[in-house]
Amino acid sequence: MARQSDSSVSRRGFLATGVATGVGALLSRPLHSGDPPAGTSPPAGTGAPSSNGPPTTSAPTASPRLIAKAIPSTGEWLPAIGIGTDSFRSGVRDDIRAELKRMSELGAVAIDTAAAYGDSEALIGEALESLGTRERMFLATKLVASSTSGPAGAESFARSLERLKTRRVDLLQVHNLNGVSELLPRMQEWKKEGRVRYLGVTTSRGSQHADLAQCMRTYRLDFIQVDYSIANRDAAETILPLAIERRIAVLVNLPFGRSSLFKQASGRALPPWAADIDVTSWAQYFLKYVISHPAVTCAIPGSTQLAHLEDNQGGGRGRAPDAAMRRRMEDYWDGKAV
Repeated sequence: MARQSDSSVSRRGFLATGVATGVGALLSRPLHSGDPPAGTSPPAGTGAPSSNGPPTTSAPTASPRLIAKAIPSTGEWLPAIGIGTDSFRSGVRDDIRAELKRMSELGAVAIDTAAAYGDSEALIGEALESLGTRERMFLATKLVASSTSGPAGAESFARSLERLKTRRVDLLQVHNLNGVSELLPRMQEWKKEGRVRYLGVTTSRGSQHADLAQCMRTYRLDFIQVDYSIANRDAAETILPLAIERRIAVLVNLPFGRSSLFKQASGRALPPWAADIDVTSWAQYFLKYVISHPAVTCAIPGSTQLAHLEDNQGGGRGRAPDAAMRRRMEDYWDGKAV
């Protein structure tokens, strides 16, 4: 994902208002044995969609099921909310381990990082090794063709594998389209060697959307990663429809708009009908909007606090918005309806 940090003051205020009570009650319930792990066909009632359609969920039960979505190129299923990382340093080692432990307990699997994100790869690798959960997780990282601040290309990938303490990554991405034509042929070789399962490219800037679209048309990609939120719908114009057409999975970064959405929502009440889609917080409102787009496979909000992670994961359970509800959510956010 793009470098994203939660706005601690504003979001902490949301949780302190009592929203966390509902989130805790939702997530403290045991997972159903039928919740779909990555790579399996989801059982009925999990809220899993077709590979190019929005999630279809059953009526709420005592324990809302995970919303899972399929990777178009293979049909492998991913829970629709993962986690993104930032330029973490060793001082947050314990926090990262605690989050990844809780994340696994809640059934989430997607972890996105990058060679350029400080100590993040090393911290994630240490945590997953100590927890014994590496094989349960969907591990994604990124590299560039050239860099003035660190290794690039093959050297960068070898370093990533070492720091992540793994022999393969599930998804390897060209970071911010830096060196796509140079790196993708080499990445295809690594995929054939079993060192990578999926290939992709990323951006977090609207100014790169045209270049991203060109890459999607030119190369055979399994994934793209792009910025998209209820307040930033540019990707829905071209990128997301093209992903459906080309059968490319989509990771969404910046679903909270670098936390600006929490500031914009300050003082605003959730609409009463949010309960109809099992939403109890603004974070869940933002995330359910994002993951209910037919093209989106998984959102990767950043977090370094357990309360935030649990709140986010609540957005990946229960009923999901259909097209009519998505329009209602947009209108409410835009101030056009109550």
